[in-house]
Amino acid sequence: MIRSLGLAVLLAACATAGAVVVRDDVDDGQYRVPDSELPALVDMPGEGHGVLIAPSWVVTAAHTLPMRGRLESVVLGGRSREVADVVVHPGYRTLPQSLIDQAMASGEAMLILVALAGSDDIALIRLKQPVEDIVPVGLYHGDDEAGHVVKLLGKGATGTGATGHDPGGPNRTALRRAFNRVTSAHERWLCYVFDAPPAAIPLEGALGNGDSGGPLLIETDGQWRLAGLGAWKVVAGDVRTARPGRYGQTTCNVRLSHYADWVEDVMSGQASVP
Repeated sequence: MIRSLGLAVLLAACATAGAVVVRDDVDDGQYRVPDSELPALVDMPGEGHGVLIAPSWVVTAAHTLPMRGRLESVVLGGRSREVADVVVHPGYRTLPQSLIDQAMASGEAMLILVALAGSDDIALIRLKQPVEDIVPVGLYHGDDEAGHVVKLLGKGATGTGATGHDPGGPNRTALRRAFNRVTSAHERWLCYVFDAPPAAIPLEGALGNGDSGGPLLIETDGQWRLAGLGAWKVVAGDVRTARPGRYGQTTCNVRLSHYADWVEDVMSGQASVP
């Protein structure tokens, strides 16, 4: 989920609102889609998403997991699915409270971005019962994401690129779908910029607060494959007052090609699990 703590920089940890921020010159109805657009989309408790990638496995951004207590269930295809266990990448690090306090006191959050960029923000959820009524989404294994047009979906915060969205929420609304072009991809992350018209592509958009863990999909051989998971956003200015989702902001996503071997090892039982 995108965590807002008043901090617009964190797509990864807090606010989930209205789902996908859209162009201000395109009717919002063109972005709204039914759940059948991606049946494998998982709703985490409260806000945030994951994606079914095997009958018993969901992948998500680690920061979407409950901060306290265990994850009991997720929602998939309109049904609650019980969780057997959760495997968090050993390189995931939660944000130190001292960094959050400094950012909220000063409005400057550069060290938070440094901490986010250095963390392996990915987790796998094993379901108690295999899902038989929904087809999982395959992972994208290529290393050529830069330049690709990607499809993104979410139910988080919404607004337009001209105004951004309210960092205070609400962080779950209707499902929206948008597109963007990957501007950079390296190691853990792949990122895109929300361009303003006329530079924007048709139905261009960006994830909003509460869309963390949501899918970034690349089309290959006629199929949409999972290339990324919504994680965090770079917001210029004072993070206490800036509005996330405005034109020019960069959104970074967990790059699944970087983690493909770890994902396969966990699902096959070859990875050591705490």
